[in-house]
Amino acid sequence: MASSLWTLCLVLISLVSVAFAVAPRRSVDVPFGRNYVPSWAYDHIKYFNGGSEIQLHLDKYTGTGFQSKGSYLFGHFSMHIKMVPGDSAGTVTAFYLSSQNSEHDEIDFEFLGNRTGQPYILQTNVFTGGKGDREHRIYLWFDPTKAYHRYSVLWNMYQIVFFVDDIPIRVFKNCKDLGVKFPFNQPMKVYNSLWNADDWATRGGLEKTDWSKAPFIAHYKGFHIDGCEASVNARYCATQGKRWWDQPQYQDLDQAQWRRLRWVRRKFTIYNYCTDRARYPQVPPECKRDRDI
Repeated sequence: MASSLWTLCLVLISLVSVAFAVAPRRSVDVPFGRNYVPSWAYDHIKYFNGGSEIQLHLDKYTGTGFQSKGSYLFGHFSMHIKMVPGDSAGTVTAFYLSSQNSEHDEIDFEFLGNRTGQPYILQTNVFTGGKGDREHRIYLWFDPTKAYHRYSVLWNMYQIVFFVDDIPIRVFKNCKDLGVKFPFNQPMKVYNSLWNADDWATRGGLEKTDWSKAPFIAHYKGFHIDGCEASVNARYCATQGKRWWDQPQYQDLDQAQWRRLRWVRRKFTIYNYCTDRARYPQVPPECKRDRDI
């Protein structure tokens, strides 16, 4: 009897271990200094609560930003952000991954400010081998200036998924078999910044930054990184296939996630390069793998 109970305990422990091995990590209280360092205009970054929360400040002299200490090949990356409130026209709050070389790979969240009372626009983009021009733009279904919301990227060999509060808003599938490059061998750092882009950010540059409203302030916390760390020269992930975000259930969205993604596309999408026949008379190859194209 004792032997049977011991065997059952081992089985339960094993099942729990597997569950934790594949479940997404959510860590709200990761301090800034664990994974990140300032990258420019250090004096425009303000620290609170022992470094568990920071503010980025933008004025007419400079914006500011920070970057991850390490470089990563695949993983799960998230940030809790509260956007610049009020009249934020001309400003861009960014959270992105980039290899920062001539034929760079990049995965972008860019939040485009607007005049008071107008909604923020969330723009996402994917660069592969130096080629971008794959913009999606959506309105958010909440006011991102009122509270923190979680913005995440899941990146593995099969797909790149953009999440807002665990709701998928975009998927970019690996389409190497269709002749489309996919980020797989260039380690990327994680970057965050607040900067002035009034030459293009708000209504194509028609709305300029009102510097009388400065400083513009964006709030950050939850500095979560769970990725395969690599040197900038590494071409592969040494733990390929062994991390939770690399398991079979993360090779595609499940049915509930696909339903949520369709809801975002139907209700909140205002631009999708895949359907822009003026720019792309022929549907880009990667778009053909999209379930709604």
